[in-house]
Amino acid sequence: MKILANDGISQIGVQILENAGFEVITTKVAQEQIANYINANNVAVLLVRSATKVRKDIIDSCASLKIIGRGGVGMDNIDVDYAVSKDIQVINTPASSSNSVAELVFAHLFSGVRFLYDSNRNMPLEGDTRFNDLKKAYADGIELRGKTIGIIGFGRIGQSVAKMALGLGMKVIAADSFVGKAEIRVEFYNGQFINVEIFTEPVEELLKHADFISLHVPAQKDYIIGKNEFSMMKDGVGIINCSRGGIINEVELIAALDSKKVLFAGLDVFENEPTPAVQILMHPQVSLTPHIGAATLEAQDRISIELAEQIIGLLKSEI
Repeated sequence: MKILANDGISQIGVQILENAGFEVITTKVAQEQIANYINANNVAVLLVRSATKVRKDIIDSCASLKIIGRGGVGMDNIDVDYAVSKDIQVINTPASSSNSVAELVFAHLFSGVRFLYDSNRNMPLEGDTRFNDLKKAYADGIELRGKTIGIIGFGRIGQSVAKMALGLGMKVIAADSFVGKAEIRVEFYNGQFINVEIFTEPVEELLKHADFISLHVPAQKDYIIGKNEFSMMKDGVGIINCSRGGIINEVELIAALDSKKVLFAGLDVFENEPTPAVQILMHPQVSLTPHIGAATLEAQDRISIELAEQIIGLLKSEI
């Protein structure tokens, strides 16, 4: 039985699947050729990440498909309900990348509070001629310890962010329409740990009190953060989006950055991927990464193992 991992899969996942009797194909097939390739090779499982889109046309065209797997959490690039209606099972790996995304959130936070996003641009250009000027320009750093982080979306990734924030000595508030409370386990050396219970609150309250805001929600039809939401925030807030593009109004974000309402932003995702707006890319107060939240070696191994185990559990009897 053949599996097409069109956006790649870690070698450990390939080994698990091959040992179970599957043939794993890692050839990258162009979006417009996927249906033809699946049919020509009688592919039973299509694995994707965020690059490949699995819409109704592919689902209708590929009678051999039994499983569509998404390496990661969000499945907005798959027509999930339609696939299920056609008796195709859709799987994902909601827990595997949580830690990696959370660490990237803090990479952006540290970059913002210590001006790394700007100093890394200017030091190569002027570090040898204006060293003391740059030293002065970046002298007003901010510590994260003791500050309040507001987490919008309190699922697995949001809770991983909370765990790291608590470890840094931050205060954590959260908002989520579906999660009323969560118990966060913060682990220390020699098996020691503490459990911290966090109750969610209305987004409006979070916006008023957070020093930093991190977004962890699925793709939305409308903006989560727009002009009205920016107006509710503290002056000098920092905002991070490592979840989905299109949940922050980028025009209003630029306006908030220019007015100093927002001190800095950290963006891993954008409204117009893979061609983000140049105004965002060139803004001196934005820390930028190209949608790499789950792109760590450890996360990719966890994702491939979880996908492999799910596939084997579902199809082993058919090999």
